[in-house]
Amino acid sequence: MTHPASDKRALYLEDLNVGDRFMSDGHELDAEQIKAFAVLFDPQPFHTDEEAAKATFFGGLAASGWHTAAITMRLMVNSGLPLANGVIGSGGQISWPQPTRPGDVLRVESEVVEITPSRSKPDRGMVQMRCETRNQRGEVLQHFLPKLVVMRRP
Repeated sequence: MTHPASDKRALYLEDLNVGDRFMSDGHELDAEQIKAFAVLFDPQPFHTDEEAAKATFFGGLAASGWHTAAITMRLMVNSGLPLANGVIGSGGQISWPQPTRPGDVLRVESEVVEITPSRSKPDRGMVQMRCETRNQRGEVLQHFLPKLVVMRRP
């Protein structure tokens, strides 16, 4: 089942099925956001200085991967993964196959890959997700494979 961003129902472990898909709203990124994040958290010239970035590996201004990850999290929480008790991570893998650029509009597509009810804590389970953050052209900017703690209905 595909859940659009407008579906705001609070979901519990028993509401999820392997193969369920979720789509977030979008977020448009501009150069000012990229530089502001980078100055505080990843102050490298390819994130902070448009002119200096031209002579780097990226060939122009690129968002920090951590900025892309932070936007991904916000999109998942606000519109992409309506879990009743919040999006609670317990680990995962992340990769950035190509840079996020000014003007990109980010959306997150998430899919439930595995559901494992806890044997020792019956009020919860672990959910393995596959999340792709894509731009307006459908290009994957970030692969994220989080393991989430999801609570059962009280």
